[in-house]
Amino acid sequence: MSEKRKKVADQYDRDYDYTKYWDNRDYEHAAEEIAIRRLLDGQRFAAAADIGGGFGRLSLLLREYADRVTLAEPSRTQLEAAAKLLEGTDIAQVQMQADDLKFEDGELDLITMVRVMHHLPAPADEFAEIARVLRPGGTAIIEVANLGHFKNRRKYKKLGQPLPTEPVSIRTAPVDEPDAIAFVNHNIDTVVGQLSEAGLQLSDKLSVSNLRSQTLKKYLPIGVMTTVEKLAQRPLAGRDFGPSIFLKLRRR
Repeated sequence: MSEKRKKVADQYDRDYDYTKYWDNRDYEHAAEEIAIRRLLDGQRFAAAADIGGGFGRLSLLLREYADRVTLAEPSRTQLEAAAKLLEGTDIAQVQMQADDLKFEDGELDLITMVRVMHHLPAPADEFAEIARVLRPGGTAIIEVANLGHFKNRRKYKKLGQPLPTEPVSIRTAPVDEPDAIAFVNHNIDTVVGQLSEAGLQLSDKLSVSNLRSQTLKKYLPIGVMTTVEKLAQRPLAGRDFGPSIFLKLRRR
């Protein structure tokens, strides 16, 4: 990779407390943990990295499956929050961007990147870096904000239009900075093709957060929602049903 940083990834340092985002999102967090546990069940890894892992909410889970875990996060304020959450653990916390990873070639055998792709309209550099630092045969789990979820497929069908193959912006707030953080949804088939070009071969996928709805969360206990989520993730994966798709990949 060029030493010149191509993308700015420090927007979460700009007076934004991402930990507050997870207030009242216990279901979404649980759904993501369910997916990772399912995709890693029975496996053990030597070295793992949680790429763009924020304040480390999933890093603790990775430590159950890997002997060494690094939280790789570009935001200084996120790392400050992670220091509190991960205090007393042996999880390393290092400031770095996904397009400029501070690992040696083939150093890792497990990588997760969750809730990062919706900030990456053009993820080729990030995919290349993941492939570089992952050993041949290593595993990557990449979560993708899904353009083709159930509601969108109905919308585009009603409009008589095909599902876009390129990322689509879902930003609702006006852009107030020249390098304001992107918010996009991706076509899953397009992303799988990009990953394959980088040397990362799809081996499994799950549809995640299938019950993401403020109305459902208002009336259904979280235990009911997570039970349904466990049952639904694999059957709905083939239809790319949910708003979040978890891709399990193998480094060729």
